[in-house]
Amino acid sequence: MSEKCRVRVEGRIREYEKGTPYQVIAEEFQPDYEHQIVLVYVGGFHLQELGKKVEKDCELKFVTTADAIGHETYKRSMCFLLVKAVHDVAGHDKIERVRIHFSLGKGYYCTVEGDVTLNEEFLEKVTARMKKLSEDRITIAKRSVHTDDAVELFHRHGMYDKERLFEYRRVSRVNIYSINEFEDYYYGYMVPDAGYLKYFSLYLYDEGFVLQMPSRERPEEVPKPDFRPKLFQVLKESVQWGDCQNIETVGDLNDRITRNDMREVVLVQEAYQERKIGEIAGQISDRKNVKFVLIAGPSSSGKTTFSHRLSVQLRVNGLIPHPIAVDNYFVERENTPRDKDGNYNFECLEAIDIRKFNEDMEALLRGDEVYLPVFDFKSGKRKYENTPKKLGPQDILVIEGIHCLNPKLTEMMDDDSKFKIYISALTQINIDEHNRIPSTDGRLIRRLVRDARTRGASATKTISMWPSVRRGEEENIFPFQEQADVMFNSSLLYELAVLKQYVEPLLFRVDKRSEEYLEAKRLLKFFDYFVGIGSEFVPTNSLLREFIGGGCFQV
Repeated sequence: MSEKCRVRVEGRIREYEKGTPYQVIAEEFQPDYEHQIVLVYVGGFHLQELGKKVEKDCELKFVTTADAIGHETYKRSMCFLLVKAVHDVAGHDKIERVRIHFSLGKGYYCTVEGDVTLNEEFLEKVTARMKKLSEDRITIAKRSVHTDDAVELFHRHGMYDKERLFEYRRVSRVNIYSINEFEDYYYGYMVPDAGYLKYFSLYLYDEGFVLQMPSRERPEEVPKPDFRPKLFQVLKESVQWGDCQNIETVGDLNDRITRNDMREVVLVQEAYQERKIGEIAGQISDRKNVKFVLIAGPSSSGKTTFSHRLSVQLRVNGLIPHPIAVDNYFVERENTPRDKDGNYNFECLEAIDIRKFNEDMEALLRGDEVYLPVFDFKSGKRKYENTPKKLGPQDILVIEGIHCLNPKLTEMMDDDSKFKIYISALTQINIDEHNRIPSTDGRLIRRLVRDARTRGASATKTISMWPSVRRGEEENIFPFQEQADVMFNSSLLYELAVLKQYVEPLLFRVDKRSEEYLEAKRLLKFFDYFVGIGSEFVPTNSLLREFIGGGCFQV
């Protein structure tokens, strides 16, 4: 007689034979869920793929494509399906590599290298192949192999980026996924079969194409593409820069670190950023009517250090910069709007006294003397500087704030007097050709380090706040990216190897029973790919110093 296991799901208890896949149980409960179940929590804390099996009495909580980690699982699995279909359509011997570069709107920008003509006809065939694999519910199989065997397998398949990557892994075993005969490695969880992967579109764009996928908010709808040409060009240029330095992946970076030539890598990267900042200062100087430089970007982009370094370059161009933080124009605390939970919403535009800000800027533009406000965050009240500000012919205001690209913030100001800059840390390298490093991960890691150093905040607190921070960025910053005159990428090729030493101790302190532990565990596993380096090579004016400390600017 077979052994039975008692399983609790949403307060209901069912009995299943020991060895029953979670996928079978998920399919039974699927009608109770609005969106597709893709993963399962076992016992409250252990996240498992649906291919795993019941081994003992347990409680299950299902994860759908509307959950953050479920949505990432869907996108990751879709990338595997895409790579498999491209090889099927072109022929495995014709493909040198398929690269999944970076996110673009709700999709990923990808390129194909090899004896392939990338056109509409080719993408139509790839789309048809992906749909066929999905309709046939082809299994996405998983097996564990010894790391040495994985390195040999990747070499045999011509996946040299993965071969280099795993030469630095200290774990003894590696999970390999396969669709039919096609094998690959992916960092993170996968769905159990291609039948889960129904919603996608492919669009030709630039020299490659975009794999368009649903948003987490609407997991069954594929939105129209939002290519964001200015952002795309910055992202593409960043990839090309990494390629030019022969640092395309983490394995490449580790090779450079272990060959002891990181000092040159750091100096070249910093010089590249300084050149970019100098070029921006030159553009500002060339536009004689500009009096207001407006800088916006998401959390942990390095806005403050960037504004200091830009100010230095503006002085080189004969201008006299004056920093202004839009946060000093917060309305007084009792007038601050509240969010749906009743908490003060400091990130909405209504938290700023727009009229007062515009009046002051217009007065400065006329040549009037203006006493600028200084917001006292402790009391929630506005105070004023003791000395008035007045703009001379060479004076220019460098204004920083999350709403600086929103036209409503500066609606009373003449457009000719404004120069708008968007800054973000757009990750330049990936784990390998099929596994991206999301820019949001890079920024979260920066923030974990800075919050611990400057605010004494635990990793648990920073991780718990991050979803709210991200929502604020989606509402208040990203919609206005394309209105910038220029975009600046503050990411550094080498920075994750430096940040590793700072962030790992913080992540190890996260309680295993907390909701934030899964994210901490994911990031710790992520840093296993990197060989770390010390901070002694990092210049004192580097943007990275805003996060690790030891910089020459007061930030």
